[in-house]
Amino acid sequence: MTAGRGDAGRVSIFLAIALVGVLAIIGMAFDGAGQLRTLQRAENLAAEAARAGGQAIDLATAIEGGPKQINRPQARRAVADYLAAAGASGHTVNFPVVDGETQIRVRVSVTYSRAMLGLFGFSNTVTVTGEATARPLTGLP
Repeated sequence: MTAGRGDAGRVSIFLAIALVGVLAIIGMAFDGAGQLRTLQRAENLAAEAARAGGQAIDLATAIEGGPKQINRPQARRAVADYLAAAGASGHTVNFPVVDGETQIRVRVSVTYSRAMLGLFGFSNTVTVTGEATARPLTGLP
């Protein structure tokens, strides 16, 4: 049985619409995975920057036998230096007090440039944020 003249082109339109749907699904998978990798990078950068800041302790107090305390200006510099070396610029640093101990909390923002979803009306970039907290650290017990 052959298709009549009225059916000509219907398969082409269906394939074109299906192809757009398949490309959208591939784009969501690709850009979704990229966004997750960017989120993991932001979390890793925040953790390492917090660790670097947590090592910036007030040596004078520690040497005298006092409690380990974070030297805030030095910790901020250590965080900024680490993140600059890693190529990240958007960050915030604060010093929450937990159970009487001052800690350092770093929040890092990283922007992911979408490769495919921008073609389907989504924004071309998305910013993700990672956060980590560290305690003051020394090499001494």
